Amino acid sequence: MATERQRRKSNQSVTIRDVAAHVGVSPMTVSRVINRESNVKPETRELVHAAIRTLNYAPSPAARSLAGSVPCRIGLLYDNPSTGYLGEFMLGALDESSRTGAQVLVERCGEPEMAAAALGKLLKAGIDGLILTPPLCEAERVLAEVKRAGVVAVAVASGHPSERMATIRIDNEAAARDLTEYLLSLGHRHFGFIKGHPNHVVSQQRQQGFLAALAAAGIAPESVRQEQGYFSYRSGLEAAERLLAEEPYPTAIFAANDDMAAAAVSLAHRIGFEVPEDLSIAGFDDTPIAASVWPALTTIHQPVAAMARAAIDLVLEEVRRHREGTGAPRQLLHPHTLIVRESTGIAPPEPVGG
Repeated sequence: MATERQRRKSNQSVTIRDVAAHVGVSPMTVSRVINRESNVKPETRELVHAAIRTLNYAPSPAARSLAGSVPCRIGLLYDNPSTGYLGEFMLGALDESSRTGAQVLVERCGEPEMAAAALGKLLKAGIDGLILTPPLCEAERVLAEVKRAGVVAVAVASGHPSERMATIRIDNEAAARDLTEYLLSLGHRHFGFIKGHPNHVVSQQRQQGFLAALAAAGIAPESVRQEQGYFSYRSGLEAAERLLAEEPYPTAIFAANDDMAAAAVSLAHRIGFEVPEDLSIAGFDDTPIAASVWPALTTIHQPVAAMARAAIDLVLEEVRRHREGTGAPRQLLHPHTLIVRESTGIAPPEPVGG
């Protein structure tokens, strides 16, 4: 007979997505059933409960223990132009909230000026803690509203650690440097760079890592052609058009996220460049678009789903810490990974048009 520890381990290995796939519904529907929300058909509710029993799925009681029989409510404030990044984040948060028994309430904050209204909605709903996603985790107006409200918060993918709240991040500068050094190892010396949104601290960090690696290789920053992007596919397309509008063309383009890199690949195909024979293109984040575009993107893997899961756990920890009045907010640094795919290759002997 299995020990209690083995049973707990087995239960935790089954995720909300496994239950959803077993029934043929969305993970959100399973979450609604678990959280006893009313907007689910009775027959669907029964099927979900049957799948939970069959798969031996059991959410952890950690969140419920914070407030007796009432699940902990976590607010999630978002505004991100990359649907790939946001989708990965939401799936990770949904998985972990279901496992812990916490409820996640999602609210969009399109502009920092909307922070008071968006946060007010979440506070009226009775949230115990808050998750801030980029770029809101760096917006001073948003942070000021969070401080004024006195709610515990976790900042995800922030540029720096914080004394006022827990953070989860990667070393963006080191990651960009690693990717640039890989492109240099392929013989590239003529670069284009598509910058991230100027309101994101991580945009500057990725640019700094890129330029630092080039400087170490003896390539002057002023020789690099840089164009502004905004982390959206459309902005990447427009930036790539400017980079490839005149000779000599770069042999490698580093875009500050995958959406913009995918747009650069599309533009290169359209105007007759072979990728990677004429032009190597790399991105950042390793969102789903990186593997679905052709050729698949070389990129930096930022563990977005894992960071979202960690954010749920960290909010629960922060709620406990705040109630007990002990300790300091934790600062988590997740590792990044260079993912090499088909969009990068050996630099051509001469730049196209050179």
